[in-house]
Amino acid sequence: MRIELLPDAAAAARRAASFIAARAREAMHARGRFVFALSGGGTPRPMLQVLARLPLAWESVELFQADERAAPHASEARNLTHLERLLVAPAAMSPGRVHAMPAEDADLAAAASRYAETLVACAGAPPVLDLVHLGLGADGHTASLFAGDAALEVDDAWVAATGAHHGHRRLTLTLPTLERARCVLWLVCGAAKAGVLARLRDGDDAIPAGRVPRDRAWIVADDAAGRPRLPVAQVAR
Repeated sequence: MRIELLPDAAAAARRAASFIAARAREAMHARGRFVFALSGGGTPRPMLQVLARLPLAWESVELFQADERAAPHASEARNLTHLERLLVAPAAMSPGRVHAMPAEDADLAAAASRYAETLVACAGAPPVLDLVHLGLGADGHTASLFAGDAALEVDDAWVAATGAHHGHRRLTLTLPTLERARCVLWLVCGAAKAGVLARLRDGDDAIPAGRVPRDRAWIVADDAAGRPRLPVAQVAR
């Protein structure tokens, strides 16, 4: 696991976007396309805005979601709503290359199975994503994998439905899917995340995020999240 600390959240967003763009170009050169998944939440929104402005062959990109809340289409609660507004529309991505989780469906278990089929059709069986962007909750959750939820223990499916958390049931990529990704990028900002980021850094598997493999993982964080608790030797400027 490599950790990069940036002076503030804006700088971290720029670095994360440039990291994704670099990985995209590498994947396109090696395999002709870039298949990746993005998480939701407020932290990555500035990153999405920067990424949309970077020069990429968007026609060679396949975009998946790492997780999604069960809410109506176009709801502000949906991660997809912000993805479409901040990245998909500004980058003029083809709708056929944006694979939205069907989280408006009444039967979330069936929706998870269908999304897994879409993932396999694009990324192989087992599916291998070129990159998965993840966030980190103050409670240690990542994607929509929460402590105590049955989805965290799923080992025989690529996508799962969760129970209710913070007012919504959700769809999420499972740990087996995250384990097979070629690269995992964490973007973590804010002093409220300092304690849980230190636990992630230390590989604390008592939190869901600590169960994601570390060997292909990068963390981009701002000073507020990382500097108080991360040894200087682990900081790359």
